[in-house]
This record gives sequence, structure tokens and C-alpha cells, in this order.
Amino acid sequence: MPTRPAIEKALTDAEMTLLLMDGFEDAFLGYTTRINEPDVAVYDYSKMVEVLVFRDGMTPDEAEEYIEYNCQGAWVGQQTPFIVRKLPIDDDI
Repeated sequence: MPTRPAIEKALTDAEMTLLLMDGFEDAFLGYTTRINEPDVAVYDYSKMVEVLVFRDGMTPDEAEEYIEYNCQGAWVGQQTPFIVRKLPIDDDI
């Protein structure tokens, strides 16, 4: 499990500055780049749900509502973190 200091050290070592979300270190995946845009931190949605369920005792529905309102619904500038939802893909098609 990455800690906030470990993530910040890795960013410092890479000479990067990202806007990080508080309390979701376990869901931190890395960053993404876009041409002519600042780098942006990337988080795993399902891991964020897990954090809220296990750390804060929320139900999965409560956790999803919290993330949708407080994280996905928050615009904090061009470095607002991305939250990635993995799409289940059926390889048997």
C-alpha cells in the first residue's frame, strides 16, 4: 500500500507536481499526460470504493454516492484528478 509520503517522494524524484486526493493513496494508480495540458493524477474507482467501505465503514452504495458527489463532482482546476472505472469486457464474443 503506498503512503502519501511515498507518493510525494516519487513525484519529487520525478520532478513532478500533481494534485492528489486526500485519503485515497491505496487507489492511486499514477498519472496521465495530455498534449499541452498539465499532468493529472489517476485513481481507481473500485479501489476508492474499497477504501471507503473498509476504512470508513460505508456500504458500497454510500461509498459510490460519496465518490460521485465529493470526488467526481469536484472541479479543482486543470489538475483535477482522473478517476478510472474499469470496463468489464467479455473475451468470449
